[in-house]
Amino acid sequence: MRILIANDDGIYSPGILALAEVASNFGEVRIVAPDVEQSSMGHAITASRPLMYRPTPIKNFEAYRVNGTPADCVALGIFHWGDVDVVLSGVNLGTNLGNSAWHSGTLAAAKQAVLFGLRGIAFSTPVLNDEPDFDAIKTHIQETLELLLPQKDLTLLNVNIPEQAKGIRWTRQSVRHYDGKVVPAKDPMGREHYWFTVVPVQETQEDTDRWAMEHGYVSITPLRLDLTNEEELAKAVSRVPKAKGG
Repeated sequence: MRILIANDDGIYSPGILALAEVASNFGEVRIVAPDVEQSSMGHAITASRPLMYRPTPIKNFEAYRVNGTPADCVALGIFHWGDVDVVLSGVNLGTNLGNSAWHSGTLAAAKQAVLFGLRGIAFSTPVLNDEPDFDAIKTHIQETLELLLPQKDLTLLNVNIPEQAKGIRWTRQSVRHYDGKVVPAKDPMGREHYWFTVVPVQETQEDTDRWAMEHGYVSITPLRLDLTNEEELAKAVSRVPKAKGG
């Protein structure tokens, strides 16, 4: 099995090394990651300038750094290696829960794999005061891959792992309201600038990704690329069977 690994934290993130070490138990591993952090880049691709693909060996792994986005890394990794079986992304330093799926670079790498007809699995873990305990997390990555890799009908998965997980839960995305927040401030010269941050979502519903993490479970959420709202589409068709000019 050929396993391509990417992330949005950059080629030197400890999370990508931890993921590669576990993934090597399941097949041949190659790392392709951004040369600098690309967090919250979403599914951006680079179309306005050329990209570089430079060898950057990491420990015992063949690895390359790209001056582009997570999606760029996956596209170039597949182009250069070919015959990739699955793309793993992460382990991201920070969770990717609920609405963050829209702007997560970690998830974008997994989604890019699906756009190429492959499977994509994104891994994230919370960061509190210190660097996560990757020795503990690697145990849960191993268990998760043992569960997911044989299930080839699951093409796009978002996995969030607490350090001391007590089990694994299948979950749905917790979308209640957008938790973004703009915070205005001024620099030392008195010029206005803005920080974009988030506010915690309260009252999480059971069996969502947030609920699972809050209760100490590994959260696995199957996702899809098709954003069609089937319920609203059915209602629209029932009201107006054919759109104007149809």
